[in-house]
Amino acid sequence: MSKSVIEYLENSAVMFPEKIAVADDKSSMTYKELLCYSKNIAAALLPYVKQGQAVPVYMEKSCMALAAFLGIATVGCFYVLLDHSYPIDRINSIIHTLDANMMIVDEKSAKKQEKLGFEGNVLKIEELIQYTASKEEYVQLETIREQALDIDPLYAIFTSGSTGVPKGVIVNHRSVIDFIDCFTKQFGISSDDIIGNQAPFDFDVSVKDIYSSLKCGATIQIIPKSLFSFPAILLDYLDNNHVTTLIWAVSALCIVTRLNGFDYKKPSNINKVIFSGEVMPIKHLNLWRAAYPDAMFVNVYGPTEITCNCTYYIVDRAFELDETLPIGKPFPNERVFLLDEKDELITQQDCHKIGEICVSGTSVTLGYYNNKEKTSEAFVQNPLNNKYIEIIYRTGDLGYYNEKKELCFSSRKDFQIKHNGHRIELGEIDAAINAADGVARACCIYDEKKQFIIGFYEGESDKKAITHALLAKLPKFMLPQEFVKVDAMPVTKNGKIDRKQLMEKYDEK
Repeated sequence: MSKSVIEYLENSAVMFPEKIAVADDKSSMTYKELLCYSKNIAAALLPYVKQGQAVPVYMEKSCMALAAFLGIATVGCFYVLLDHSYPIDRINSIIHTLDANMMIVDEKSAKKQEKLGFEGNVLKIEELIQYTASKEEYVQLETIREQALDIDPLYAIFTSGSTGVPKGVIVNHRSVIDFIDCFTKQFGISSDDIIGNQAPFDFDVSVKDIYSSLKCGATIQIIPKSLFSFPAILLDYLDNNHVTTLIWAVSALCIVTRLNGFDYKKPSNINKVIFSGEVMPIKHLNLWRAAYPDAMFVNVYGPTEITCNCTYYIVDRAFELDETLPIGKPFPNERVFLLDEKDELITQQDCHKIGEICVSGTSVTLGYYNNKEKTSEAFVQNPLNNKYIEIIYRTGDLGYYNEKKELCFSSRKDFQIKHNGHRIELGEIDAAINAADGVARACCIYDEKKQFIIGFYEGESDKKAITHALLAKLPKFMLPQEFVKVDAMPVTKNGKIDRKQLMEKYDEK
């Protein structure tokens, strides 16, 4: 039984040593090279790390970044990608949560990194991959490997936090191995595939790209982010690189169809389209299925906290525009169920009864790093089981069973949203707006129909000033698309902002 994802890399390096494991628009690495580089990086890190600690990687997604991830895993630590586009305050907040004392950068990122004010060791990836390990260091790495457990952390992904502080979901090797073994088998991913990576490396969709490829000896073709603004160039890129598999966020797929990309070209090798992150509009799904009638289309669902996905639905029939696309059935070795407000089980016979989607199994992650309070709120004992410890994750998502007894997503239980493929806590945006000069109080609401964030505020400030303030604190994808100034926030009888009344006044305009 596999204990570490590094076994995926080692096995593929034996079977396909000269095959391209990963490529970006500037470079590529064979499986043999990727394994060699990961060992070099691991050996070079030995003087700087202790087993199980966090190692931030501050660079754009690339072949080098993947080598860094695998080197960190080889030395018994876990990696966290820090996105260049994030404001300095957010990055420093993540570093503080991780209590990190070192960081890996590339040459391109080195100058940007200096602005962070990080006081730990900063190592350059270009030097790490060229490191020559001694026999003693190889023995140290072997010892680390022998002592490792499959429940040791592999990576952390930071999601938006309701208090303004990002939450780091910490995921172990076992959760990834169990999921990827099922994922690749279920959808027939093999060494013949070239997976077109769309997702950022700090977004859990990329975990499926990376470890599906390493498991099966496939190739990861990293797609430059800029291409998603130019569908024609994007489609040429997919075609020229013979991409077979798209494991993309819904918003990325919709870019192609919204801008009529298929009128220009249909890349000839695509045979699997697996999507997640938000509800797939049937209109766009139908356009993709018309372009690729013989391809497999799969709707997968699940938050970062349960290791990528917990359910899947292979699209095997036509859907009308007003139909809801099911999120399907659980992956093997995952238990997915609905609990009502009294924590009682909702069954498939309870057609259209709404309940919270809950998940049990080895896919459930280790919680939020260095955040016991938030972990204890969402990772709880299964209320249906009082006989032994069974930790479940309460997703905060609402779902129901349709007439066909298929599980369907309904909406968010709280104010956490999924917008453009990202999970966002509206409270984090509230906190950032409230901190801006000239703002007395703020409240953000997500308009489900229009799919944009509205920032309500009271005070003397204006949209331009608030936007400028937010850009220093939040990623661009978290900025409200519209700001509405109000004389005073309406409140409920218990003193909370009345969001329903805010939206009613907004809709009257």
